[in-house]
Amino acid sequence: MSAIRAKICGLRSLQDVAAAATAGAAYVGFVFFAKSPRNISIQQATALALEVPVGLCKVALTVNADDATLDAITEAVPLDMLQLHGSESPARVAEVKARYGLPVMKAIGVADAADLPQIDLYSEVADQLLIDAKPPKDAVLPGGNGLAFDWRLLAGRKYWQRPWMLAGGLTPENVTEAIRMTGARQVDVSSGVESAPGQKDAALIAKFAAAAMAPAR
Repeated sequence: MSAIRAKICGLRSLQDVAAAATAGAAYVGFVFFAKSPRNISIQQATALALEVPVGLCKVALTVNADDATLDAITEAVPLDMLQLHGSESPARVAEVKARYGLPVMKAIGVADAADLPQIDLYSEVADQLLIDAKPPKDAVLPGGNGLAFDWRLLAGRKYWQRPWMLAGGLTPENVTEAIRMTGARQVDVSSGVESAPGQKDAALIAKFAAAAMAPAR
């Protein structure tokens, strides 16, 4: 069985990058969304991305970003993947892929079974899927709210034609169970490895990665 791949999202410092790399993460995420406590500038992201070890996938998380915003990010930051975390349509996902020539991961919010068909829809255009908890209607953030959805919705399902990643409310304490219940081979964490909003904790990152990879041993 292949090893579980972990994504540590919302990194804001060189210490965060080092912690993710040391823990064995496969992906690191940089957030470009002003309302998020994890938001960083293009200049900050460029400096951090240049310090990411070779082989560790650098992901830019954006929310309903226009071409001008994506142009500015991709021209300055050495990236490996774009993560679209807003209400981008399948057509917009295809546009972004064609314009930037980078793999695109589309986040899809799930609250109940009625949300599952859109996963098939986006799997036709995205390179990867991130299955996240749907935010509350009054939420400011589209993700990173520390909320989980009912993992039983994914249990025993015939999975999609694209690689996918489980997100939403994962922590060092529950990630092993989440993987067991869903069959996920990739997991994403942000608030679950923080000591305060936007403040990553190296010990929690290490603990999360170890717990995520344990089922594959």
